[in-house]
Amino acid sequence: MNAALKPVASPHVMNTYGRLPIALSHGRGCRVWDTNGKEYLDGLAGIAVNTLGHGHPKLVPALQDQIAKLIHSSNYYHVPDQERLAQMLVERSGLTNVFFCSTGLEANEAALKLARKYGHDKGIERPEIVVYEKAFHGRSIATLSATGNPKVQAGFGPLVEGFVRVPANDIEALKKATANNPNVVAVFFETIQGEGGINPMRAQYLKDVRALCDQRDWLLMIDEVQCGMGRTGKWFAHQWAGIVPDVMPLAKGLGSGVTIGAVVAGPKAANIFQPGNHGTTFGGNPLSMRAGVETIRIMEEEGLLANAERVGAHLRAALEKGLAGVDGVKEIRGQGLMLGIELAKPCGVILQRAADAGLLLSVTADSVIRLVPPLILSTAEADEIAAILVPLIKAFLAE
Repeated sequence: MNAALKPVASPHVMNTYGRLPIALSHGRGCRVWDTNGKEYLDGLAGIAVNTLGHGHPKLVPALQDQIAKLIHSSNYYHVPDQERLAQMLVERSGLTNVFFCSTGLEANEAALKLARKYGHDKGIERPEIVVYEKAFHGRSIATLSATGNPKVQAGFGPLVEGFVRVPANDIEALKKATANNPNVVAVFFETIQGEGGINPMRAQYLKDVRALCDQRDWLLMIDEVQCGMGRTGKWFAHQWAGIVPDVMPLAKGLGSGVTIGAVVAGPKAANIFQPGNHGTTFGGNPLSMRAGVETIRIMEEEGLLANAERVGAHLRAALEKGLAGVDGVKEIRGQGLMLGIELAKPCGVILQRAADAGLLLSVTADSVIRLVPPLILSTAEADEIAAILVPLIKAFLAE
């Protein structure tokens, strides 16, 4: 190691992540710098979180203003920006009302509780929820049980009961798995599976599931934690199919880096929770609410939904052109600025190699390179991502 480079380590932090030997110190736009001064292009955005990139000139002063006024108050009192942000989400989703929490896991946990209470209110003693293969909904015991990855579930049994698991994009499999089961109360999935490898639900399938839920009086619950908040070019990825869910968990990009989660509910689910049924200490605090309000305002001011669609298509085309005919590239998929490149072999080493080359990204589902950059990404920066990544993939696959 270069003697001038300061090594980074966290010996007092619990060893739960396979971290790269990098600590980031600051960022501007789609660029970040580490504590040794090395610059990176951010193709990860804190895992689909930093919607507005880093140090956004409109977001920073708004958050500074809020911090100087009030960071936390508790839900014993009204928080005016909760109502403001809830109204913004309701208007953009076509739904009814919102519960605020702090993370995607909490939003998904609340959705599962909503579904169970919905069942109990209908007199179903042991409600069951349909979930999906390769899904990822979080790491609490309930959301882990809903997740479709045996690897992350290993060592944490017994898991919570009450889930029926089906493959994606197969309406007949869903009908078969739920036939003659009066306990089913909801269907729960991500429009585009994030951790599962950037696997999109097809538009026709989404329409078919919506129709089945209407027919059987189930809740349609769509996890938009990673694929929502403009990432695909619409506010929420399911909107491409022209459907409306009954329950929609959100988090990640909603606060541009400030911790936030939300469950948006439609008429069928809007009044299931009553005082005492659910709650949170940190959820809906003034700082996170201000971050959400400002994020949406800035996204609209700067046309970031259209930017995500346009620059995402440009990035995908650049990757498809650069990797055309390369043996070992299985598929490039996703939508907008949520793209996955599936390779024919596990490619975890790409994480460090990309960082060495000045690009931050992630590898998910062992063999899928995931790109979820800030929604402010320019076409020039998209070209730069492709220029760094294409040769790395080719060299890796040639080994």
